[in-house]
Amino acid sequence: MPRPRKWRKVCSLPETNLFGPLDGLLMENEMINMTVEEYEAVRLIDLEGLTQEESAEKMQVARATVQSIYKDARSKIAESLVNGNILKIEGGDYKLYSESERMHGCGMCRRHRCGRNFAEDESYDNKEELL
Repeated sequence: MPRPRKWRKVCSLPETNLFGPLDGLLMENEMINMTVEEYEAVRLIDLEGLTQEESAEKMQVARATVQSIYKDARSKIAESLVNGNILKIEGGDYKLYSESERMHGCGMCRRHRCGRNFAEDESYDNKEELL
């Protein structure tokens, strides 16, 4: 019996989960599926500039696991860009951080930017835009 997979912690789901060429038709055989944890690894490492070790801590997995997830994600992004395939983000083994967990107070996340919840900030005008 194989070992059960460990849930990867993710700050928030992507606002848009479908990417691809503007002139392409949505055909199932041209679609590349990226998991939510692969998206999170790219977000943490490439957008926020965290190391693989720091990203592993945020996702609550081993560094080698993040390295593997990140490698797979980059391969899928490259295939989508070079071959003009549609990239769809869905599925995977992940759990979202709850409101009581504050480890996700990262920098570029839609949910909490720089540890500050804009949805609760009355001075911010475009609340719906971030939720």
